[in-house]
Amino acid sequence: MAGSLLGTEVRRVEDPDLVRGRGTFVDNLQFEGVCHVAFVRSPFAHALVNGIDTAEAAAAPGVIAVLTAADFDLAELPVFLDLNPRAKRYALATDRVRFAGEPVAAVVAESAAAAVDALELVDVDYEPLPAVVDPEQALDDGAPLQFPEIGSNIAAGERDAVGGEVLDGADVVVRARIENQRLAVAPMEGNAIVALPGDGEFDLTVYVSTQMPHGFRAAAAKLFGYDGDRIRVVAPHVGGAFGGKVGVTAEHAVVIEAARRFGRPAKWTETRSENLQASPQGRAQVQYGELGLRRDGTIVGLRCRVVGDAGAYAGFGGGLALGPTRTMAQGVYRIPKISYAAIAALTNTAPVGAFRGAGRPEATAMLERLMDLAAAELGMDPAEIRRRNFLRPEEFPDTTFSGASYDSGDYDLPLRKALEVAGYDELRAEQRRRIEAGESRLLGIGVSAYVEITGGGSGEFASVEVRADGTAAIKVGTSGHGQGHATSFAMLVADALGIPLESVEFVQSDTAAVPRGALQVGGSAVRQAADLVLERARELAASRLEAGVDDIVLTDGRLGVAGVPQATIGWAELVEAAAAEGRPLLETTDFKPGGATFPFGAHVSVVEVDVETGFVKPLRHIAVDDCGRVLNPMIVRGQQHGGAVQGIAQALWEQVSYDEDGNPVTATFADYHLPTAADVPALEVSNTETLTERNPLGAKGIGESATVGSTPAVQNAVIDALAHLGVRHIDMPLTPQRVWRAVRAGESVSWREPPPAFETLPVRSSAASSDADEAVA
Repeated sequence: MAGSLLGTEVRRVEDPDLVRGRGTFVDNLQFEGVCHVAFVRSPFAHALVNGIDTAEAAAAPGVIAVLTAADFDLAELPVFLDLNPRAKRYALATDRVRFAGEPVAAVVAESAAAAVDALELVDVDYEPLPAVVDPEQALDDGAPLQFPEIGSNIAAGERDAVGGEVLDGADVVVRARIENQRLAVAPMEGNAIVALPGDGEFDLTVYVSTQMPHGFRAAAAKLFGYDGDRIRVVAPHVGGAFGGKVGVTAEHAVVIEAARRFGRPAKWTETRSENLQASPQGRAQVQYGELGLRRDGTIVGLRCRVVGDAGAYAGFGGGLALGPTRTMAQGVYRIPKISYAAIAALTNTAPVGAFRGAGRPEATAMLERLMDLAAAELGMDPAEIRRRNFLRPEEFPDTTFSGASYDSGDYDLPLRKALEVAGYDELRAEQRRRIEAGESRLLGIGVSAYVEITGGGSGEFASVEVRADGTAAIKVGTSGHGQGHATSFAMLVADALGIPLESVEFVQSDTAAVPRGALQVGGSAVRQAADLVLERARELAASRLEAGVDDIVLTDGRLGVAGVPQATIGWAELVEAAAAEGRPLLETTDFKPGGATFPFGAHVSVVEVDVETGFVKPLRHIAVDDCGRVLNPMIVRGQQHGGAVQGIAQALWEQVSYDEDGNPVTATFADYHLPTAADVPALEVSNTETLTERNPLGAKGIGESATVGSTPAVQNAVIDALAHLGVRHIDMPLTPQRVWRAVRAGESVSWREPPPAFETLPVRSSAASSDADEAVA
């Protein structure tokens, strides 16, 4: 837009405080009289708790109390998504522990050191039980049951009415069993909380590292029996969340109860090992995919049977297999018939939650692997088979089999651009040269195309106020934790009202200041509130300048009469005029979008694979992501970079692992392999812009897009490098050991019939997914 601030490069206003050490995180907060909480955690993945002796610990220096489940009179913990109401979890384990790292008792002490020292003095009488770690083995007859009263380890499951018949008429069917491995969310800042007892104004004040302050307040109110407006929740700077900081955890509940019980502030800051061992983890699916095609590469049908690992206590992440993964299973393609079934399985592992993308990356990873398998089977180029099956621009809006209403798309556009940037033909030529020369370091080129879902839902609160000094204040219900909200929202207000960017204050993440909040449509809410302020300001200006409202225009930060340059009025004067009418120059809105939006894109990965060692070196990564209208290219690039790195890391390095007894073996960063800057290839990111009509900005989400597109591109690239050796599939992460073994074996596609439990599932009552019009987490 000519003359508009939107679409221009603007540096993030949040960054100076963060890079200069002036950020305020929960662990930095100081409160007089604070006590500290530490947790006794189960060393067993599955065991009965026959007794807990706290006497010696309670008598230790500095210890205020040692709490067990017997000391609590609380209901079960509220859950983000309730997979199975019989899989209840309480603040501390009662008669049984269900994963290694589960809190069994809590020490409350005068100092963090005293609390930690007393942990080893708590004597817990455990009776070990058999554990089940693998989600498929959890479905076997005779598998150890996490909740005997449920009768199986199926927390939830359902299937479509149609089954294998969706593949009828196919000339070729490709099949694969695909593991989408469990990941640690691993934010820079782990969980942290300080709870303060009632102060007269509020019955409870909580400072917590969370991505959803209003959701936290609602969960705490439910658990402790307060009215929501009697609780204040503040999220100061949050050092990353990625879906892993939602709701009230067991540890949160214990800290809040300690503050209530002892009438003083109570604090807990998670250690890295605690985070890797007990915090909600992500992904964790086993996918059985079958894709039917004609000889010309046209898709006939798709059949998916997916096991989502819920971990202990029916972690809601297991349910993502039933929801968002199904919602996005069709991807960017025209697929006439789809059958989908899913099971959320209980295992004796840490509960599974959301991780950047929350079920949508898993859908793309499965489908894009099948597309490459189909290309190999039919002897087609991987890019060409995708282009042959893309939904076309004129088919939008398009309603998929799951009820998702795709708003707009030109799926071939980013793929064409990505291939051009990559120099696709030249890369293929170099690939052939290396093979013909018998080189040991081979080139792989991987392609992926994706679509995902953002926004939607019930809407978002925002308010914009112009103050007496001519500055503006924004309040918004969405809570930023690294996405650049302060910059983006200030840009929207500055653009709408002509107020300098540095004169716009951003207020979020405090439920006392912002009455309500949701998730992902804050930008449109802010713009709508700013437009309402401008509308009222024009009325005030028209009255003061004795002109018609339609003649009032905004020019250089002042309102004036069109064609009369000397007849203007500034924002400070307009605030005075508004006050004279009895109310401030402030407008609020609850913006409800016209539906979810569906960003899309294409990625190309270039890797080098050493066939003698199995080592994979990513050389280049090209990401072309379409998030509708780009408001700030710098922020969009930052989100693309962060998302792509996390996606590449899943493909090559990261995996949460347990031994056969359920002991975590990746509980430190020495064992859980996060990439460093030296490991990451050059990121070549760009955008296409296909606007949506479902919000006034024409914008779609960008925070998760590159994560969705990058993982399958890298996985496909590694396998592409080895295709001439007969390798058709390798599960992630593509470690040197796995790649080396595949080269030696000439490994073909892994396939076996899915667990029989799929045949016992109830049939879905509706083809439409419940989350088809709203992104989850």
